[in-house]
Amino acid sequence: MSRHHAWLSVGLVFVSIWGVSRAEAFCGFYVAKADTQLFNKASKVVLVRNGDRTVLTMANDFKGDPKEFAIVVPVPTFLEKDQIHVGDRAVVDHLDAYSAPRLVEYFDEDPCNQRLYEMAKGMPQAATMDSGGARRNGAKALGVTIEAEYTVGEYDIQILSAKESTGLLTYLKSSGYKLPNGADAILSSYIKQKLRFFVAKVNLKEQSKTGYTYLRPIQIAFESPKFMLPIRLGTLNSDGHQDLFVLALTKKGRIETTNYRTIKLPSNENVPVYVKDEFPAFYRSVFDTAVKKENMKAVFLEYAWNMNWCDPCAADPLTQDELKGLGVFWLDGDVESAAAPAAKGANNQILPMPGPRRPMPPGGGAAEVFVTRLHVRYNAENFPEDLVFQETGDTENFQGRYVLNHEWKGSPNQCDAAKKYLEGLPARRDTEAMTLARLTGWDINDIRTKMKLAGGVTPSQPKDAQDPEPKKLKWYQKLWK
Repeated sequence: MSRHHAWLSVGLVFVSIWGVSRAEAFCGFYVAKADTQLFNKASKVVLVRNGDRTVLTMANDFKGDPKEFAIVVPVPTFLEKDQIHVGDRAVVDHLDAYSAPRLVEYFDEDPCNQRLYEMAKGMPQAATMDSGGARRNGAKALGVTIEAEYTVGEYDIQILSAKESTGLLTYLKSSGYKLPNGADAILSSYIKQKLRFFVAKVNLKEQSKTGYTYLRPIQIAFESPKFMLPIRLGTLNSDGHQDLFVLALTKKGRIETTNYRTIKLPSNENVPVYVKDEFPAFYRSVFDTAVKKENMKAVFLEYAWNMNWCDPCAADPLTQDELKGLGVFWLDGDVESAAAPAAKGANNQILPMPGPRRPMPPGGGAAEVFVTRLHVRYNAENFPEDLVFQETGDTENFQGRYVLNHEWKGSPNQCDAAKKYLEGLPARRDTEAMTLARLTGWDINDIRTKMKLAGGVTPSQPKDAQDPEPKKLKWYQKLWK
């Protein structure tokens, strides 16, 4: 630890941006979600992007003394005070829950009702800053320019530029920042790209006024043709891999990375019913297996959908009020279209933060907001470059989705369809077991054992062929079971 401030873990150190084809309804019942809380050392950012305009919300899960919190963010342009905002963590958490991979369940219909059966078969499965003069002179001697200083909410913020990385390192260290080994080379590359640095610490006096026991998200709004997320700084002080969730809100379609492969997470798979009670472990294993298969060199798409609807929903869609709180600036014409010609000096224009608000219209969220959820597990070795994004015109719906199919319980004597249905169950169960083993890497024999134990009697036996009902125990015989 430094004397006042710790270099924040990858969760936020990296944070910087350079910034419908309707699928058939799933009609299932949502029962569980895989939000970011399932993963250790997980960070999430919300990225609102249209044209060259970006609003970035940097959520953090920092735990500890607020005076130890600090963040350094490379940014592509100078930021005025009005371009910096303190957001609402609850809205970020809502978007996380809304877009999270999910578990859904179905209940097989009576196969003797042919119409319902055919329908079911076709269903898609810090301390305050010191006096300014001395710091500015000291910074200048190091080739560092303090271009601006602001207090926004509970944060003291500086906008820095530098001529070379050694001077910037010296200045940051003298200001109480603990920098990881290897930062010199990465900072140097950002300086060569003529980037500025957004530096924030907690103002303890202002933080005490907020009444919050946690640090709220920091939001910045800017214009830049560059659409990227630097992650290299954050890899320096990590003792292993880290998980990053990018929750993007765009106007035209989903986003993807251009310098790494963006692939869809395995989805729409039928798994055994007992997974309902083990969903957190199940999903972590699914993601671990997918990362291993790609040698930790891919970015995974977990969700892509228009905000107007979802099926099934892991949470209610965000309201227009919430979307504006995240910086979706094109709703209700709050600002001119980002596609309009930029005025002279556009790189330094101020992008207004959310303006007047109104209730969400009947029927859902915003028609012109497309949600993309990307999940990347990375380290310095496998992700040596910053993430570079592009917005696509692809509006095809996708969600990480796993399906439980509860079997119909009935007699094969009810009709020919019932007999055929029951005869097909053993093969279906075996397929579910093999699917679960493939997705998670779990031992197939353990899976088969759990599938059998979950139902008590082996489910493949028709009802009238099962063992007789167990003898009813007297009350005192149950005490020690």
